[in-house]
Formats: sequence, C-alpha cells, structure tokens
Amino acid sequence: MIPVTGYAGAQVAVLGLGRSGLATARALQAGGATPVCWDDGAEGRARAEAEGFALRELSRPEAFEGIACLVVSPGIPHLYPAPNRAIAAAWEAGIPVDNDIGLFFASFGSRTWDKFEQPPRVIAVTGSNGKSTTAALIHHILEHDGRPSQLAGNIGRGVLDIDPPRDGEIVVLELSSYQTELARALTPDIAVFTNLTPDHLDRHAGLGGYFAAKRRLFAEGAPDRMVIGVDEPEGRFLANQMGQGPGDNRVIRVSSAGKLQGPGWHVFARKGFLSEFRKAKQVGAIDLRDIRGLPGAHNHQNACAAYAATRTLGLSPKTVEAAFRTFDGLPHRSQIVAEANGVTVVNDSKATNADSAAQALRAFKRIRWIAGGLGKDGGIESLKDDLGGVVKAYLIGHSARDFALHLGGVPHEISETMAQAVARALAEAEPGDTVLLAPAAASFDQYPDFEKRGEDFMAEVRARLSDRPNSA
Repeated sequence: MIPVTGYAGAQVAVLGLGRSGLATARALQAGGATPVCWDDGAEGRARAEAEGFALRELSRPEAFEGIACLVVSPGIPHLYPAPNRAIAAAWEAGIPVDNDIGLFFASFGSRTWDKFEQPPRVIAVTGSNGKSTTAALIHHILEHDGRPSQLAGNIGRGVLDIDPPRDGEIVVLELSSYQTELARALTPDIAVFTNLTPDHLDRHAGLGGYFAAKRRLFAEGAPDRMVIGVDEPEGRFLANQMGQGPGDNRVIRVSSAGKLQGPGWHVFARKGFLSEFRKAKQVGAIDLRDIRGLPGAHNHQNACAAYAATRTLGLSPKTVEAAFRTFDGLPHRSQIVAEANGVTVVNDSKATNADSAAQALRAFKRIRWIAGGLGKDGGIESLKDDLGGVVKAYLIGHSARDFALHLGGVPHEISETMAQAVARALAEAEPGDTVLLAPAAASFDQYPDFEKRGEDFMAEVRARLSDRPNSA
C-alpha cells in the first residue's frame, strides 16, 4: 500500500467504492486521514461498512462540512455528459476534487528513498488502443531482465494498493483518459502515448476533449522521456509540442505505419521488422514476424512503444528481443487460445469498437469472424476496407442485423448467441483458417464486460475441440 500523504488528521470524502475507491480509503487511513465514503449502490456501501469506514451521502454542499478533499473513482463523470451530483456539490462548497492517480503521484515518494542507490521510477502508458498490452509488455521485459517492477492502474492492481517500491524499482501504470483527466498530480518519469482513435466521446464532449485528457500526462507532468506514437495527427502534434528541436532525444517517436526519418530518436516497425534509429543511424533491430505473442501491425506498434520505453532504462536490444519471445500476450487481446487441425482460434474480446476490430482483422488471413454485441456510433461501416480476409462472418447480439447491412458481399449468418457462432465457425473452418472473436461492439447486451464475453468464447471453443488448446 502507498499511504496517502498531506491529509493526516483531516477528513477526506471518497466517492465510488469499487476496487479503486476502497483501495483509496485504505491508503488515506494508512496516511492518517479519516475517509468518509459514499457509493450510490448499496453493495458498495456495504463493502465499505464491512471494513469499518464511515458513510455519508454527498449530494448536498452541506455534506462537505469539515471535508478537505473529494476523491472520485474513474467511472464517475465529473464534467460531461453531466457532473455527478456529489461532484457538483463539492464544487459549490469549494472542495478540491481529485482521484487516486493524483493522490498516488503526490504520495509516491518517501524518506526511505534516501537509503536507495537508485530511486524508484514510474512509466505511465496512455492512448486509445494497445495501452494495456504495452504496459504489460514493459512490465514483462523488466521482469524478464530481473528488474523489480510492479504493474498497476487500469490494469493489475489499483495504484494505491501496490507495495512500497524497492531500490531501483519501476512502477508501470496503464492510465485511461478518465484517470488522466482529473488527477491533480501527474509526474511520471517516462510517459507513453500509443495512439488516438475516437472513444469515450460522450465523457469528453468530443475527440478534442478526449485528446486533451490524454495530453495532460505530458503537459502537466513534464516527464524526463516521452514515447509518442505518431501514426495519427494528434500524436505528431503532441511530439512537436513536447520537443525542443529536431535533435531532442527526450521525445522518442514510434510508428507502425512506415519508416521515420530525421535526426531524432525513432523506433518504427515496417513489414514486420522493428528498427531503432538515433541521429539518422540504425542502432537496433528485431524481426517481429514470428513472435507469437505480438501478432499484427497493432501489436508491432505496441512492441515499438515498449521497446523505446525500456531502452530509455538502458536495456539492450537483445535483452528486449529475448523478453518479446517469452511474452504470451494479454487475455482477450489477440489471444491465441487454441490450435487444432490447422485452425487457429483467437480471442480479441477487447476489440470493443470498429478501430480496434480493424487492427485484429488486419493481423490474420482467412478469417471466420465472430462479431456483434451492443454496437457503438457508426457500427462497422468504417471496416469496409478491412474485410478482404474474412471468409465468413458470424454475427451475435443486439447489433447483429445492423452489422449484416455493412458486410457487402461477405458471406455471413445471424448466429445470435456465442454458443451458436462458435459451433458454426469451428464446424466450417478449414486448415489455414483463423476463428477470430473481434466483436467491434460493447458486451453489455449479453455480458457484464468484455472479459466475461471472452471467457464464454473460450469455454465454448474448448467444449468443442478434441485437441487440448494452447492457452495464451
């Protein structure tokens, strides 16, 4: 646990009592503060009461009498599409609003570090797609090299729930736009921006607000090193803003769209080969084509970002490559779950929008595509140029018939359920085919989250395959 500093003897309100909210309450208490908790759900309040935390309904300004700060869980909207009532009440009462990420960065350092030979550092990863894989890959590389490391944030443990850092330890954080937007303190040593595609637009009132939330990690924190994906205009804008000139090696530009040129520090993937250039000279290279845990151009972009981040820590290209080859990937993200009779089965349940589904569709050939769920704005209309490798689509869930309207001449059937889609796809698959779950939709019509959807997919696959699958 990271005890929260700066509030000893004070009352601090905590709104939202899920994983991060309860971890925040415990960390505040460990730092000498008195948490005052609330959740609109009875289940959350019961969890807090079971741990002995005081409850107080926070929807009125007078509820904040004696409160020093309000700490908000990331899923609670504080501005768009409308502020939560408790947040609006805190504003009216003049109470500062923060989140666990802000408390973490304000409290991470301690006097025990004076005894360390190397102070602990933080690598923070944000972006639209690939940030979970990139953060996990950085953590894996560090562990593979024997370096102390912890993984937290939007993946792994809550930031305030991690262990106190050891000498020279690297804490790797995955941070969503919900987390970076509100945090009052953002001071990573190394910041990583993977890419930007439209998502969470209602929460940020459009793409500009969404990008602004991501940008805060760099503009507010002034990290020592910045790894920035430049395959979209926003990334190129960010890299330009953060750099002080062509030779500024604090900014490392990464790309999976083509070769990067110029005098700066570049890491890019082209035709399956990762290359590192400094001062227009190649200093490192890795053949990514046969690395099982990193299939497709989108994972090559993740590999470039993780490579660049760990190179700033002094790891050699050979060390990074060796770690790449032992990386199994993350569950529900281009996860190879079975290989039988020449057919590969891939679980990419995390592909909850058209952009992330496009990356999966580009990564494989001869695809039997399971898609559908609760479609987002635009559905799959933008995927029309990415369907060339689809042999047949099996459509499930609420948006199945809407998706069917945008498939053009691609053979398809309305399967409705995961069980039916898996059964039909496996029955019809031929050697060389890939059965791919990449829904391009949210899961909430049939499942509580994308993890449960992916788990159901894997269970259906395993129930129908006679050969034992290779789990990834």
